[in-house]
Amino acid sequence: MSWWLRFVDWFPRRFGIGRSPVPREPASFRPIAVVRNNVREPRPHGWEGLRSQIVVRDDLAPMLDGIDEYSHIVVVFAFDRVPEHARRERVAPRGDGRIPEQGVLATRSQLRPNPIGVSVVRLLKRRHNVLRVEGLDAIDGTPVLDIKPYFPNHDAVPDASIPQWARALADDV
Repeated sequence: MSWWLRFVDWFPRRFGIGRSPVPREPASFRPIAVVRNNVREPRPHGWEGLRSQIVVRDDLAPMLDGIDEYSHIVVVFAFDRVPEHARRERVAPRGDGRIPEQGVLATRSQLRPNPIGVSVVRLLKRRHNVLRVEGLDAIDGTPVLDIKPYFPNHDAVPDASIPQWARALADDV
């Protein structure tokens, strides 16, 4: 390739001309586990006391060593049953018409551009490749993409603020 062609390719990249700085190529992930519980349909709330099993692939069981020393874990999962046509730019949180519509990224709705969920859950027990958890807001058969230990000194933000409508929802639970 001539120096001119290299320059023509390098210049826009260097100065961000004509291209979005956000990559548009898809990222792919393989599930490491699946959620098992008795919930068959999504629901807006009522997950607090729900007990679920996270069944990790057998070949990944050694990667769980030490996880049972934590009281809580962070579970990253895919909203795999949300069709692309159902995704929205704006939603009424929990489908509640009393709450003003919000941009979907300002909510915890599953109707997101990338259907990914994240939950902090209580870890009750580990048995080989199965984690028993409480409070996971994922339905039966949901693919799990990652599991991480919850660190209160890193993951909790004591002075975080939320909008009034979200505070009202929290008070209703």
